[in-house]
Amino acid sequence: MIDLYTWTTPNGRKVSILLEELGLDYNVHAINIGKDEQHTPEFLKISPNNKIPAIVDHETGVSLMESGAIMWYLAEKHGRFLPEGQVARAEVMQWLMWQMGGFGPMAGQAHHFLHFNPGKAAYAEERFSAEVKRLYAVLDKQLEGRDHICGEYSIADMACWPWVSRYEWQQIDLTEYPNVRAWYQRLRARGAVQKGYHVPKVMGDIPEG
Repeated sequence: MIDLYTWTTPNGRKVSILLEELGLDYNVHAINIGKDEQHTPEFLKISPNNKIPAIVDHETGVSLMESGAIMWYLAEKHGRFLPEGQVARAEVMQWLMWQMGGFGPMAGQAHHFLHFNPGKAAYAEERFSAEVKRLYAVLDKQLEGRDHICGEYSIADMACWPWVSRYEWQQIDLTEYPNVRAWYQRLRARGAVQKGYHVPKVMGDIPEG
């Protein structure tokens, strides 16, 4: 059994989607970051960086923070959504790191300035809006002629998709990125993606794209 500590954010949804795709049993512990529950001593023992998501795998005794590390661990442990070949596996790692180091952080900054604090910092709005659009163009090019980011459905797709699901917060028009839009809608139709999106609670319908 796995304990998942999470909230209704793209990073949280990445892991719950993977858990659903793997068909694993897991207990959900909602960590309301709006109420600073991520700073409790109990949670800090599991996630020293006081960020969600985090897991405890009671089968192995492993406790992990950082969504990318969690996804890599679960995919490797269960032998799914991660290629066996060195080259193919490296490609998935490349795009997982692209999401962790670029797409997620830049989209998160766009959320902060464009969605939650509009009109307070014109330079920041312009900077992060431009960078997010650049990253969408990178993803759109990668998806040209492909159903998934690395060919086969993988943790790279699951890592990126929840960030795209907040395209409205980023003031992104998905029609400008047709390959991303088709990919987004393709994944949106998956039952496990729909289930994982609504963990730890339903926050409204999934944007259609």
